[in-house]
Amino acid sequence: MPRRGLSLQGRFRWLFLGLFLLLVLLLFAYLLECTPSADASLALPPGIAGDTYGKEYYQGLLQEQEERHLNRAASLKRQIAQLKQELQEMGEKLKLMQDKKEPPGVQGLTETKDQEPGDLLEYLHSQIDKAEVNTGARLPSEYALVPFESFTSSKVYQLEMGLTRHPEEKPVRKDRRDELVEVMEAALDIINNPDEEDGVEEDMPMQRQTYTEGHFTEGMYRTERDKGTLYELFFAKEESSSFRHVTLFRPFGPLMKVRSTSVETSAMIINIIVPLAGRVDTFSQFLQNFREVCIQQDRRVHLTVVYFGPEGLQEVESSLEKMSREESFSNYTLVPVDEEFSRGRGLDIGAHAWKKGDVLMFFCDVDIHFTLEFLNTCRLHAAPNKKVFYPVVFSLYNPAIVYGNAELAPPAELQLIHKKDAGFWRDFGFGMTCQYRSDFLNIGGFDLEVKGWGVEDVHLYRKYLRSELIVIRTPVSGLFHLWHEKQCADELTPEQYRMCIQSKAMNEASHSHLGMLVFRDEIEAHLRKQAYKTQSKSED
Repeated sequence: MPRRGLSLQGRFRWLFLGLFLLLVLLLFAYLLECTPSADASLALPPGIAGDTYGKEYYQGLLQEQEERHLNRAASLKRQIAQLKQELQEMGEKLKLMQDKKEPPGVQGLTETKDQEPGDLLEYLHSQIDKAEVNTGARLPSEYALVPFESFTSSKVYQLEMGLTRHPEEKPVRKDRRDELVEVMEAALDIINNPDEEDGVEEDMPMQRQTYTEGHFTEGMYRTERDKGTLYELFFAKEESSSFRHVTLFRPFGPLMKVRSTSVETSAMIINIIVPLAGRVDTFSQFLQNFREVCIQQDRRVHLTVVYFGPEGLQEVESSLEKMSREESFSNYTLVPVDEEFSRGRGLDIGAHAWKKGDVLMFFCDVDIHFTLEFLNTCRLHAAPNKKVFYPVVFSLYNPAIVYGNAELAPPAELQLIHKKDAGFWRDFGFGMTCQYRSDFLNIGGFDLEVKGWGVEDVHLYRKYLRSELIVIRTPVSGLFHLWHEKQCADELTPEQYRMCIQSKAMNEASHSHLGMLVFRDEIEAHLRKQAYKTQSKSED
């Protein structure tokens, strides 16, 4: 099929060349006709001398010849206009024929239930409509969603690792590198050469500045096997809160621009909601991270802490007041609740405690560590009445196992690395999410009948999957779940207890480290035998 397409293009190139040469010949003939004769006597009738006739004769003769030239010029102009029209029509026919699907090679497409359009370009655009680009698709369960993989200019963060790939790695394969380079170049070309439909105002000088690869902040992509690959890329100038967002789609063919828009984040406040009961020391560690990222750098956040029970409430309140004095920060709310702890209930109370209209919310746990970059990622991937963001957290293993001993473990900030033996992408967890308050209320919020650990997050996630909102699911490099010992209470339902044990097992260590623990006795016996043999040989 590719050869046939090339042959067709070759024939039409020759046709264009022939039409062009014909046009040139006609123009040349026109110039010859319009050029006056060098010998004036040739204009006289044969056998008549130049001075035999008077001035009127020559004027009449010149006028007649001028009229003849004018008529010839008008005729040539009509022919040129006709040729131009024919050339334009042939160009349009060529475009249609190039876009037309070839019946022998696409019989499988015409046999599908949906009637496929005859125009290839129309078909490619229909692929965009079918994919989750402009609106979400109703999905049956949390396992039906196709997650994104995120990337920067040098790293790819991926969920599917197998036994050889890593959670964070450079794109080693040439096809992967070439793919991301092509996408980057296409996005930069779109931003630097905007169309009228991109909505870039001419009187805004910042929009006319040139963007380079160095202004790329983050991107993500996912492939739906029956539709194509969707790319989302974000660019920003240094020290700017204004982002350029480019969406590209490859419908198993050339890249197609979907849109190019500006995203202004300077006024986007994030209400970070943390449900809490006890764990005062962990909360102090969380506040230190909050100070460094949210107060000292971002300053576009509000902290809502929903605290269950009286035990530890005074310490939490004192910690918040101390932070407020030292940082001159008052954008926080402490909501004490005299009830049994329920994460869903706490987040629901925190969402309703906000009284200033719609706001972007980040449902967070006290053992989560986030970076400044994550806050912008949260702002970029959630939009009211359009999409919600469910980042995949990188969960750190037990440092006592990773580093051989808890006392040998480095400080917490140095443990924040994406390594196979250091942690894993927590793709079965749906607790951390960025969504607008209006969407949360419209979808019905959490199932408040759920008590204790776990299931309420999945229920909310499934509600969004079954709605028309787009659910963004991708690993995020700036979001970590810090290890802590997990207790699975006897009061949990069988489903909750199973999920808790599964989470506990996966939190401890990597497959290889767990294997070393399982076979510890066998390994120690082997080492003792080797030491005994070495000692025996030395004595001999």
